[in-house]
Amino acid sequence: MWGDNQSHEGEFILLGVADRPHLEMLLFGLVLICYTMTLLGNTTIMVVSRLDPHLHTPMYFFLSNLSFLDLCFTTSLGPQMLVNFWRRSKTISYGACVAQLYISLALGSTECILLAVMACDRYAAVCHPLRYTTIMSHAVCFKMAAFAWISGLSTSVVESVMTLRLPRCGENRIDNFFCEVPALIELACVDTSFNEALLVASSAVFLIVPLGLIMVSYCYIVVAVLRIRSAESRQKAFNTCASHLIVVSLFYGTATFSYVQPPSNYSRDQGKMVSLFYTFVVTMLNPLIYTLRNKEVHKALRRLMKKT
Repeated sequence: MWGDNQSHEGEFILLGVADRPHLEMLLFGLVLICYTMTLLGNTTIMVVSRLDPHLHTPMYFFLSNLSFLDLCFTTSLGPQMLVNFWRRSKTISYGACVAQLYISLALGSTECILLAVMACDRYAAVCHPLRYTTIMSHAVCFKMAAFAWISGLSTSVVESVMTLRLPRCGENRIDNFFCEVPALIELACVDTSFNEALLVASSAVFLIVPLGLIMVSYCYIVVAVLRIRSAESRQKAFNTCASHLIVVSLFYGTATFSYVQPPSNYSRDQGKMVSLFYTFVVTMLNPLIYTLRNKEVHKALRRLMKKT
């Protein structure tokens, strides 16, 4: 399975910004703040959605899935990164690197599908309000969420294995903050054209196709909203979709920059900053975006605080 790899018996070195140590404490503080807010925000959404009966709807079911996914995603990378910012030895064991590679790729792929599923939910809510509860039944919501999780967790196995099979000829210095596919492909001492093509192809499937579905869904939503005569109803319909659109723009914009291009074309410094952005900043902003604009969540929080 591992081909000629020699690093499986040792460790990887995550360079990060080791050449600019004055940035490490700044990044440590920023990552710690983002990680803490991600834990608090996403946990709050999951707890409130679970405990408040008014939020037992398809929209908050999918939002809870997104919060749990973001929580797992940042936790798989954050602690190791924070430790490495503090210590002089920026090492990570081979097993931990493999875990980071698979988990980040699997959960990132799952989020691509889940955001498309959430767009379909908004389409049903706005375009077919009278049949919404029938279309988005509990069974349908569960199957759609399960499809997102299973597709992300299963297909990322192929990309992970193909990346790990590349011979590195003893090279173990990763020019990034964590183990991800483009950074590991750069370590290979053989022609990586096939792996780069596979990365671009899989990225197209999980980024371009879901994004196309989201855009089509919102084209129908815009047409439906413009047909609404009441300005108040139009504003309410717009507010239910605006948060999702902001999240989609942030996530797909950064993920597309990182993956839908050959690793050999990367600007390393830009790539590392973009990786930090979609790993910590986007996952921190998601619960804020959904709660700050959402009156239902505000009411649910007040009800929960009164009970406790």
